[in-house]
Amino acid sequence: MSNNLNKSESGASVAHTDVALLAAHASFAHADFAQFRQRAFVAIADVRLQTAIEGATHRFRSHRQAALAELPGADALRDQFKALRAATLANLGQHLETFEQNAIAAGAQVHWAADAAEACAIIAGIAQANGARRVVKTKSMATEEIGLNQALAAAGITPIETDLGEWIIQLAGEPPSHIIAPAIHKTRQQVAELFSRETGEEMPADDIPRLTAVARKLLRQQFLQADMGVTGANIGVAETGSIVLVTNEGNAEMSTSLPPVHVVLMGIEKIAPSWDDAAIWLALLARSATGQPLSVYTTILSGPARPADHDGPRQLHIVLLDNGRSRLLNTPYEEALQCIRCGACLNVCPVYRAAGGHAYGSPYSGPIGAVITPLLFGLEAYAALPHASTLCGACRDVCPARIDLPRMLVALREVEVAEKTLPWHERAAERSAAFVLEHDRLLPALRTLLRPFFNAAAGAPPLHKLTAGRQLPSLPPKTFHQLWADEVEIQD
Repeated sequence: MSNNLNKSESGASVAHTDVALLAAHASFAHADFAQFRQRAFVAIADVRLQTAIEGATHRFRSHRQAALAELPGADALRDQFKALRAATLANLGQHLETFEQNAIAAGAQVHWAADAAEACAIIAGIAQANGARRVVKTKSMATEEIGLNQALAAAGITPIETDLGEWIIQLAGEPPSHIIAPAIHKTRQQVAELFSRETGEEMPADDIPRLTAVARKLLRQQFLQADMGVTGANIGVAETGSIVLVTNEGNAEMSTSLPPVHVVLMGIEKIAPSWDDAAIWLALLARSATGQPLSVYTTILSGPARPADHDGPRQLHIVLLDNGRSRLLNTPYEEALQCIRCGACLNVCPVYRAAGGHAYGSPYSGPIGAVITPLLFGLEAYAALPHASTLCGACRDVCPARIDLPRMLVALREVEVAEKTLPWHERAAERSAAFVLEHDRLLPALRTLLRPFFNAAAGAPPLHKLTAGRQLPSLPPKTFHQLWADEVEIQD
């Protein structure tokens, strides 16, 4: 079976040998630049948002650093994990077939979804076949990716998010702002306002135990009344056909044990061939994400409940989602599929920490989002995202799989240049800059010619909102090269 596998419900395989998705969604071309920048400007000006994001990402960064420092041979383990993920993707079709066979043997029903529409149709169809009207969900980026909540609502089915952060943003009518902390952009005052509106009672922002108790009480009723549970999957273990869920709140245990029907949505890249491989994955996941040696709850699901079990679903459905992933195999972007959604790259990214997750206009934000969003949803639709990076390399340094995100960001920029995706005025500016930098004598001449005008502008009011609030420096009388030459001459 080809590694470029996109398997449909019928089981037929469709091979993809190119990256044609980069040319999709042409109707969005160019407008994305203005939209991304506008959203970023709004975020940067929001003091409460800046305070919330910086506080949370700082904690994640410091906790991750401490957790990995306590892990013996952490760097060697990351190297091993990198090799493991690459080898798994090299034989992805085989591992998926093994997973499917063992999951079915354990009693699960396996479905293949070629794209978001098919995945939504499968899950809504399962709900309708079982008369489900209320669905409890755990946090899942894959369900955000396919727009499952909207699809269920359109089918007359009520989805309820049960992860506290996801529930908060569901109450706010907003998408997640972070891969692992969806409500990272909310302050406790904003959360208290949402809870007060939901309960009709005044909720004090400083009484965190009361806020969590209210959430627990309201969500417990949803668990007890749910007809179906939906989760994502952190890992699918091919060796036994098992699903591994990693959570900190226990809501996954309620979503997988109380409703009679459970549906798992898993991206096809989330495969570990064996339990030994899964152990390495788990050793790095929580440490990279939240700085914990292991998440509070690590749940393993192998088939539905047995006749003698006191709880658990009577039906377990696993939906394997492609949605463009197979098209990345055997391309320069295959490495992006090694991502385990820990969110570490977001926490160190200077662009994400300034602009926040909503500026990206995608469920996936930060450096990994700037790569996979254009790859999955179309480069022209998200032309700004490859440029939403300083290319500082911090994302590559913290990634547990050492994914070279800067390399792929540059590659996507090269595609934009070749396809003339950039707005004409930006292309003209970049061509002009390249021409100047290619000629050694032209740059010094322009610098000398423009120095008086630049120094005059340095003390003037900002000419563009990009420079608002900043004092432009004036150019010194001599460049560094001139100072260096003078120093050498004096020493001689």
